[in-house]
Amino acid sequence: MASKLSLAMLLLLAVAGQLAAGARAGSIAIYWGQNGNEDSLAETCATGNFKFVNVAFLYTFGMGQTPLLNLAGHCDPASNGCTFLAAQVKSCQSRGVKVLLSIGGGVGSYGLSSVADAKNVSRYLWDNYLGGKSTSRPLGDAVLDGVDFDIESGNSAHWDDLARELKQLSTPYRPVYLAAAPQCPFPDASLGPAIDKGLFDFVWVQFYNNPPCQFNASAGVGNLESAWNRWTRIPAKQVFLGLPAAPDAAGSGFIQPSDLISTVLPVVKKSGKYGGIMLWSRFYDLQTDPTYTDKVKASV
Repeated sequence: MASKLSLAMLLLLAVAGQLAAGARAGSIAIYWGQNGNEDSLAETCATGNFKFVNVAFLYTFGMGQTPLLNLAGHCDPASNGCTFLAAQVKSCQSRGVKVLLSIGGGVGSYGLSSVADAKNVSRYLWDNYLGGKSTSRPLGDAVLDGVDFDIESGNSAHWDDLARELKQLSTPYRPVYLAAAPQCPFPDASLGPAIDKGLFDFVWVQFYNNPPCQFNASAGVGNLESAWNRWTRIPAKQVFLGLPAAPDAAGSGFIQPSDLISTVLPVVKKSGKYGGIMLWSRFYDLQTDPTYTDKVKASV
């Protein structure tokens, strides 16, 4: 438990950071689903800390494969054991939280072999997670708000086709939001072409596990600022600063809350494309009390 003094200092830093950045308000996106020891989806949304929750991961799809969802210790989609999450998705949405299905991830078998393959995957996503109908919806009758592309395969082929197909299913009545989670080296090896075409509403750039473009407390914010300024020139509505929520959440790139508030946020908030921060993940967010998000949300 943080001391009263340290919490007070964090609050003062939050105020100072907001003033320095013109008090541009952002929001927090977080990944959920890869550790059964984290909160439930409904509990995560009930904190009031998050605007977006990425349910991770659909880790097998495309190239003729049967799509597979992995929610770690939460439930088993293969045995139809995750349909109870429909009520939790709806609970999140009733609180104004956008719930997206995250496809890809660091471990899995996925890829797109052709335009036709992209169309088939798009139809599967629509019928099983979005506004379509199917007898085998893994999350029951909940209609998710969109799809997050966390593509780490290195193959850039046809992700723009998949994003375009999904966007064509979007309507003013039921929009399909698209997000991308590229690595901070620019351009991203997998999603670069799709991002260049302006197909994503939100781009939460992973400023971790990439030392040349991430924050270093001793070296300063220069490398991160340079990469951030390049990313904020992409054709996307909002760009988010992606970070690990605890030191153990990534190999490198964790930023202490005090450094985030006093040093990093005033820099990234200068951009009109600033949307907030993205965190990996809710499990790691819960490793401290108060949580990482509790410490920084006032200044995000």
